[in-house]
Amino acid sequence: MLLHQLDRVRRSRSIDELVVATSIEPSDDAIETLCAAEGVRCFRGSLHDVLDRFYQAALPTRPDYIVRLTGDCPLADPELIDRVVDLLITSGIDIAGAAPTFPDGLDVEAIRFSTLETAWKEAVLPSDREHVSLFIVRQPDRFRVTGLDNAVDLSHMRWTVDEPEDFDLVRQIYEALYPANRAFTTKDILALLNAKPELLEVNRKFRRNEGLERSLAKDPQG
Repeated sequence: MLLHQLDRVRRSRSIDELVVATSIEPSDDAIETLCAAEGVRCFRGSLHDVLDRFYQAALPTRPDYIVRLTGDCPLADPELIDRVVDLLITSGIDIAGAAPTFPDGLDVEAIRFSTLETAWKEAVLPSDREHVSLFIVRQPDRFRVTGLDNAVDLSHMRWTVDEPEDFDLVRQIYEALYPANRAFTTKDILALLNAKPELLEVNRKFRRNEGLERSLAKDPQG
């Protein structure tokens, strides 16, 4: 699944270097091995302090801008990645992301490194350390935050992979589209789902951002 995601992300015209940031847990050794075989830099850091892991992965090169993608999105859209990066750079803002009007699973954020560094230095809440950009996006009075909206609200579609049912849906999408076109697009996926709407029922029972809700519930209550 990760190999498919890397293959899709590599088609982005705006990403200069690709880094997989995983944990130091032995269970993630296979990810490092895979990255070595694919010639992709792999950084290993904290399992729970994902903000630190993300920051440390970027620190050696200190890029002006960073694109954040999550490893549960094997249908990542390279064109959407480029649109979000273009929005960040042309708008002069601190962070830009794909709005929830896109299907869950096309997640992408572009962040100024200086903004990421501020969050890394100041974030204290466990949820802010676990969810890299949360410290930034929940302070719109301090940081310039913009979301890129989709022309059509597709928030009801779940293309992320967190549950076995999610994997089943993505497997069926790949089996239908990949043999004919390894670079199949979001438009191709939507056409497939329009032709086979029953596929949307495979994982409909899950809510969006359940993991974030659990994380927020663990924060100290002030």
